[in-house]
Amino acid sequence: MTGGMPAGWSTEEQRKVPMTQRRYRTAIVGTGGIATAHARAVRETAGRASLVAVVDVDVDRAKAFAETWQVPRSYASLAELLLAEEVDLVHLCTPPGPHASLAADCLAAGVTVLVEKPPTLSLAEFDELAEAERRSTAHVATVFQHRFGTGAARLRRLAAAGELGRPLLATCTTQWYRDDDYFAVPWRGSWVNEGGGPTMGHGIHQFDLLFSVLGPWTEVTALAARQARHTETEDVSMALVTFANGAVASVVNSVVSPRQTSALRFDYERATVEVEHLYGYTDADWTVTPAPGHEGVASAWAGERTTVLSSHESQLAAVLDALDRGEPPPVTLDDAGRTMEFIAALYASAFTGERVRRGQIASGTPFSLRMDGTGAPWARVSAR
Repeated sequence: MTGGMPAGWSTEEQRKVPMTQRRYRTAIVGTGGIATAHARAVRETAGRASLVAVVDVDVDRAKAFAETWQVPRSYASLAELLLAEEVDLVHLCTPPGPHASLAADCLAAGVTVLVEKPPTLSLAEFDELAEAERRSTAHVATVFQHRFGTGAARLRRLAAAGELGRPLLATCTTQWYRDDDYFAVPWRGSWVNEGGGPTMGHGIHQFDLLFSVLGPWTEVTALAARQARHTETEDVSMALVTFANGAVASVVNSVVSPRQTSALRFDYERATVEVEHLYGYTDADWTVTPAPGHEGVASAWAGERTTVLSSHESQLAAVLDALDRGEPPPVTLDDAGRTMEFIAALYASAFTGERVRRGQIASGTPFSLRMDGTGAPWARVSAR
C-alpha cells in the first residue's frame, strides 16, 4: 500500500495500489490564507510532489510566500506560469470569482488542477468547466478534504457492507462565527464574487461529506435569511433533504453562531454514527452508539484507529495516487456537481418558497446562471 493512501479505505475506494510512484511538479496560484494548507500538503508528500512556483497578482506577496516555503520562482499571472514552467498539477487557491476561468486555462494547457471550493460560482459556469475538461487530457478536482478522513472512509465501508442497516435520518450542522471585519474583505458576502454565503463558502464541506456517505439527494425544501451581517448574501440557511436511498436529513449553515461547531449525525437501523469537530476531524472525534441488540457494530467500527486529521494532506495523497494510476483525481467534477446542484436547489427553494427536485434547475434559467437566481428577498425589499 502507498504511504499516502488513507487507512480504513475500502477496496472500492482504494481502487488498486499503484505499481510505481511518479514525482509531480506543482504550483500554487493565489497565495492568501488557504495557500498555506496546500504548501504544507505538498511538503508532507515525502517527495512525491514538489512546489516549483507560485502565482499572485500581488507580486510582493507571491515573493514573500515563495521565500517562506522555499519555492524557487514566483509569477504575477497564471498565463506567465504556464508559458514558463512545465507543471503537472496546479493548486488553485484564489478567491472564488476567477476559479472557473483559471481552471479552464489550466485544462487548455493540459495541466490538471486542484481547485478550492467552490469550483465555480454557478451551475452555468460549472457546465462550461465540465465541457472544457472533456476537451482536455487533464482533469479538475475540487478540494473537499473531509471526504478523506479515516472516520468517513470507515463509515462508507461499513454502510456499503450492510453492517449498519438502512440509513434513516441525518443531521448536518455548520455553525460558525464570522464578524463584520471578516466581511470587510471586498469579495466576501457578494453574489458576484463569492457566489453565496455560508451555504456556498462554509457549510459546503460538511454537506459534501454528507452526500459522500448517503449518496444522491433527490429533493430539498429550504430557507435562507440575513440575520446579522450586512452582506448581499445570506448568513444563515436551513434545508430539509430527501435521498434516493430513502434517508432524510436536515442541513444548517451559519456564520452567526458564537459557539462554533461542525457536526454530522447519521442514524442507521443498527447504530447512530456521529462526528463533531470544527475545521478537521480525527478518529477521536467520532462516536458510535449501537441500537439495542446490535452491540457488534461498535466492534466493527473500532478497527484500526489513527490520529490522522481530515486535511488537504489526505486529499492530496489520494490525488497523487489517482494520477499514478492514470485516473481522474478525486473529487471529480461529477462528484462536485452533486454538491453544487444542491446549493443552487437550496437557494431556489429558499427564494421561491417551492420544493426543488434534483435535475429541476434547467440550463439557462435564473438559478443556473446565478445562485441568487430571481433575487434574495432582502434585496427586493431594499430595492423598493
